[in-house]
Amino acid sequence: MLGRLILLVLQVAVGWFGTTAIMNYIKFGEFRLFIFAVVAAVVIFLIGIIAAVILKDVGSPSSATLSWALGFALIAAVLWTWGPQLPLLSEIPWGRVRAEYAVLAFAILGYHLKR
Repeated sequence: MLGRLILLVLQVAVGWFGTTAIMNYIKFGEFRLFIFAVVAAVVIFLIGIIAAVILKDVGSPSSATLSWALGFALIAAVLWTWGPQLPLLSEIPWGRVRAEYAVLAFAILGYHLKR
């Protein structure tokens, strides 16, 4: 249990700084959030692999775990990009949470739901 908590904290901290550092080298204008989602999911997955080697209670993630993290991150990117234009979702205050935070949180959520 403690290993999973350490993994979560590592994924939040290293995931944010690692993803933003990698995104500094990738220059895309319109699809930047979607590329951020892919990079965030891969970084979260790699942190899980490294933590599985180092930490005792953490199992190694499978390729399905990467798929779930990627899927959830892309869902967040779609929601934060086109959510305000949809009539059903227009009442949600999308601007309160930065899109990058939401994408990273959804990638971590997808990782841990599959684990």
